[in-house]
Amino acid sequence: MSSSERPRPWPVSLTTERLLLRPIEPADVPAVSRLWTDPEVRRHLGGPVPPETVRARERGCVGVFGVFSVVSRADGSVVGAVTLEPESRHGGRTEVSYQLLPEHWGQGYAREAVSAAVSWAFDALPAGPGGRPEVIAVTQEANAPSRRLLEALGMRRVEMFTEFGAAQVMYALSPLPERQSRQVPRR
Repeated sequence: MSSSERPRPWPVSLTTERLLLRPIEPADVPAVSRLWTDPEVRRHLGGPVPPETVRARERGCVGVFGVFSVVSRADGSVVGAVTLEPESRHGGRTEVSYQLLPEHWGQGYAREAVSAAVSWAFDALPAGPGGRPEVIAVTQEANAPSRRLLEALGMRRVEMFTEFGAAQVMYALSPLPERQSRQVPRR
């Protein structure tokens, strides 16, 4: 997506009751690197990322469009990351993905962060194929907590397939009709 197609400027920060979502900053890199290397975080994501890939990601992750550090407003610690990928490999739709450090699981942070990011995507990113705004998420079928989260956010299961040697489930969410009617058409 070219910068002329981005209706809202980047960088952007999103605030929720307990969290701040903002572009990755240099001080966030060690925590974000843990997301790529922690075996528990990566259990349903193909396992820990190889060290050479981690080093390359560390050099290129600061300020990247659509990649948010999820930061606790209470103490300023990085609890995870949320990524919005416009024009993803899944039919050109915007894809949301998320990872939280294990010590922050079970506190509702993922739901709060993903909800804020998806709301921003509907307001700020171009509509997908056919001119219809939609955000998708893909998770392994075996990842029951992630599937429950996506369903709690109102996402619906739209496809099942096998990829990376595992059964995957794709979820999709379109904005509510009253919200969609307020959106400015994108050119």
